[in-house]
Amino acid sequence: MRVLKNLFENNRKWAEKVKKSDPDFFLNLSKQQKPEYLWIGCSDSRVSANEIVDMLPGEIFVHRNIANLVIHTDLNCLSVIQYAVEVLKVKHIIVCGHYGCGGIQAAMENKEHGLIDNWLRNIKDLFRYHQAQVDLLQNQKEKINLLCELNVVEQVANICHTTIVQSAWKSGQELAVHGWIYSIEDGILKDLNISSQT
Repeated sequence: MRVLKNLFENNRKWAEKVKKSDPDFFLNLSKQQKPEYLWIGCSDSRVSANEIVDMLPGEIFVHRNIANLVIHTDLNCLSVIQYAVEVLKVKHIIVCGHYGCGGIQAAMENKEHGLIDNWLRNIKDLFRYHQAQVDLLQNQKEKINLLCELNVVEQVANICHTTIVQSAWKSGQELAVHGWIYSIEDGILKDLNISSQT
């Protein structure tokens, strides 16, 4: 008995549907990867990069982790950025957070969550730094959403300070870094107007 048989069946149906509408889709897709965008987003299952911006596979290079963090000791994320910038020559890096992020909410709580607390330490530090601003809001949902936005701003700054992006800019490579946030409640993206470029 095949485990998760329904996922294999869904995949087969999807592939057949795609080939029916475009017989050469997979052949063309397999020949090249030339995305102009690197998307750094949250692992949340409701926030899928390609679907949010209605783009096909192959058009966005994606890295996801809890709360869309870019940490200078995370070799996984840094390797993705380096490959995207130096090999794929993406023109845009997008950090996309989302309102109501569970990672952000957990970082604001005064309780232990286990291993993930090590990861959330970065957000806890951000929260402590901005706590006076966050505490001005009365509603807990608004507080979480403000910290979600502030987190995106921080991650954009972290990307801009990497040696990878600094080197690209020094060499004159066309590269911009953007900060966006997504609302799961209405499906709309919001530009936080914090783009940086050469």
